[in-house]
Amino acid sequence: QVQLVESGGGLVQAGGSLRLSCAASGRTFSSYAMGWFRQAPGKEREFVAAIRWSDSYTYYKDSVKGRFTVSRDSAKNTMYLQMNNLKPEDTAVYYCAANNRALVAGSYDYWGQGTQVTVSS
Repeated sequence: QVQLVESGGGLVQAGGSLRLSCAASGRTFSSYAMGWFRQAPGKEREFVAAIRWSDSYTYYKDSVKGRFTVSRDSAKNTMYLQMNNLKPEDTAVYYCAANNRALVAGSYDYWGQGTQVTVSS
């Protein structure tokens, strides 16, 4: 059973930075893709960024390109989301997700519990 645990959320001022972590367990992830999603109050969950575990190919939502960077540490089975120049509209619960088809733009089967990111203006 795949387990995903996010951490690193918090309150930050606009223009600041945060790094989210997603610790994965329960499988060998070499054939997986892992992604970050977010859900703001009153809005649907949306894709943010993803990485293919085997070769670190990355894929981003247009509005976060140049500000957010997704990466992974295979030795620690951990994915990261470095978020810079944060904006109030980045405020949301951020979720980590995984699929075993290595499809960064595909559907995701496993989800973490989420971590809150709040950006004050």
